[in-house]
Amino acid sequence: MTLMLLNQIGFYSAADDVVELNPSNFNREVLQSDSLWLIEFYAPWCGHCQSLTADWKKTATALKGIVKVGAVDADQHKSLGGQYGVRGFPSIKIFGANKNKPDDYQGGRSSQAIVDGALNTLRTLVKDRMSGRSGGSDNNRQSGGGGGGGGSKKNVVELTDDNFDRLVLDSGEVWLVEFFAPWCGHCKSLEPEWAAAASAVKEQTKDKVHLGAVDATVHQGLASRYGIRGFPTIKIFKKGEEPEDYQGGRIRGDIIARALDLFSDNAAPPELLEILNADVLKKTCEDYQLCVIAVLPHILDTGAAGRNSYLEVMMKMAEKYKKKMWGWLWTEAGAQMELEASLGIGGFGYPAMTAINARKMKFALLKGSFSETGIHEFLRDLSVGRGSTATVGGGALPKINSVDAWDGKDGELPVVDDYDLSDVDLDDDIGKEEL
Repeated sequence: MTLMLLNQIGFYSAADDVVELNPSNFNREVLQSDSLWLIEFYAPWCGHCQSLTADWKKTATALKGIVKVGAVDADQHKSLGGQYGVRGFPSIKIFGANKNKPDDYQGGRSSQAIVDGALNTLRTLVKDRMSGRSGGSDNNRQSGGGGGGGGSKKNVVELTDDNFDRLVLDSGEVWLVEFFAPWCGHCKSLEPEWAAAASAVKEQTKDKVHLGAVDATVHQGLASRYGIRGFPTIKIFKKGEEPEDYQGGRIRGDIIARALDLFSDNAAPPELLEILNADVLKKTCEDYQLCVIAVLPHILDTGAAGRNSYLEVMMKMAEKYKKKMWGWLWTEAGAQMELEASLGIGGFGYPAMTAINARKMKFALLKGSFSETGIHEFLRDLSVGRGSTATVGGGALPKINSVDAWDGKDGELPVVDDYDLSDVDLDDDIGKEEL
């Protein structure tokens, strides 16, 4: 059975006429477009969303070249869903003349009903244009239509002459800092975008990338220090590097996308943990959208060199996929038999690898080789929705044994007591025929 495994895996592929939208391309594709857009906000775990998928694809094909049809995984891109007031799934919104204030689609969920609704909206849009009514479109700014979700100012850190060095320069983390003047009109326009972006970035980077703001009219020492001559000016601060000017767009989608790129570029690869107890498995699988688990051969079968070669492959893959923010775990064959049984590994085929979505209790098994190429193909297929998955045995994470951490050494055979054979008369068997 082929199912959607995790948040990153959408319902639609490049072969469909549905455009997959996210914070990185939403502004370019939708807000700056003159086209009418129908956009579905969905969650992969939502049954109604799964039922709508086929009709949504038919709708996109039928309207191709006439009306744009898109989809947002609002479970993964919560900031984008919140920005347009999405509180249930699936939500369908119509982005017409005023892209900042989309309308809720209220019609039926069949492809025919959706197409009819889109064409009616298109007729109205054309009539408005013919009569000279633009509908108040403002494609250059994203003001958070659809009921709010603009983000809280509390997530924008107020920076001053007194706290700047401590919070920004000494933190070792990435900062995007806006230098503004209260009287500046462009600064006022940026303020809600900056606040919304700060909230989304705080959540999506687990508070590792920060957005701050400096009132340059008050803290003139900072403004002079960084050569601020116009407002707003945004600068990027990274550990040990000279600040660089932010060159991106001034709406929240662009700001968020740049912040996430900075986060992934500067983030260390996730830690590869040995499953030593139940807490390690539970925390890793519940804190991350996906946990990748390897079951490696017994140390007596591979020795330290062999095991380290497998761990090295995993660490390379963790680095390669660090933007996904997945958890990475390993255990020795036989150490966690209930875990193996629940994943269908069952005592053979080592090394083995599985990817678990603990929220859905679904998993997929690596069918190819335990190599960089094999694991990359496995994880890539999952990322584009081609992975075959099954339910974790028992529908819950299994019992985990507490074990000692591997000491990094070769394994040793168990010590067997020596037997004294001096009293055994071996001559008694001489001359007897063997069976």
